Amino acid sequence: MNNESNDPGSPPKAGTGGMKIAIINGPNLNLLGTRETDIYGNMPFESFLDELTQKFPAVEFSYYQSNIEGELINALHLVGFEYDGIILNPAGYTHTSIAIGDAIAAIKTPVIEVHISNVHAREDFRKLSHVSGKSVGSIFGLGLKGYELAVEWFLNR
Repeated sequence: MNNESNDPGSPPKAGTGGMKIAIINGPNLNLLGTRETDIYGNMPFESFLDELTQKFPAVEFSYYQSNIEGELINALHLVGFEYDGIILNPAGYTHTSIAIGDAIAAIKTPVIEVHISNVHAREDFRKLSHVSGKSVGSIFGLGLKGYELAVEWFLNR
């Protein structure tokens, strides 16, 4: 997993320091910046990740995005015993994937669930999360700032 590739078998991006945090994004988040900008904003995630990396130079980030449920589970397994933290936005799989919730329960690395939109202010089906109960915390509705707050929590815990 790294910033340059969506190959979950790749080594993490070389970083300057101590803490290793994986960011794993689920379906359709590859379209950030162009998809429903009224809900998700107009910044591509890669641009935001560059800003995040500059803001937290002591953190070694890896980034992975997939539209495929099993690949997200594989990514969780890959980093779930070696990293200091995982920031997971399972997107639409939040509401449907018992398997992603089970994967979080099976690993040792703590997971913070992040959603760009406030899923509780949207359609009723989005109020169910198979991830929240397995995560150490959840952040909803604060835009991309939610990822930054999750990094700060890992650094300060």
